Amino acid sequence: QVQLVESGGGLVQAGGSLRLSCAASGRTFSVYIVGWFRQAPGKEREFVAAISGSGMTTTYADSVKGRFTISRDNAKNMVYLQMNSLKPEDTAVYYCAARPSTVLFTTASDYHTWGQGTQVTVSS
Repeated sequence: QVQLVESGGGLVQAGGSLRLSCAASGRTFSVYIVGWFRQAPGKEREFVAAISGSGMTTTYADSVKGRFTISRDNAKNMVYLQMNSLKPEDTAVYYCAARPSTVLFTTASDYHTWGQGTQVTVSS
């Protein structure tokens, strides 16, 4: 089973960009799908993006489509979330999650392993 560690969060002005990273341990990372989720204070955890084990298939929440890009480098056991044109409503703790699968999932309860999260704050 993999372990996940997120990094790259921070404070950015609206319209700015951040790149989040998710570092995974384990030797069979390519069989795991990885999702990014976020949770704002007082709100439920929501899906942001997911990527297949090969990196060939991705899916996004409508709220981030066209602004965020998920990618992965299996040689480095890394998954990235490039976030552009950030808005104050993107402020949240961002989590990466993983599970072995050939199908992408967009529901948090479908993921087995989670990182500790990284805070993203977008000021207006």
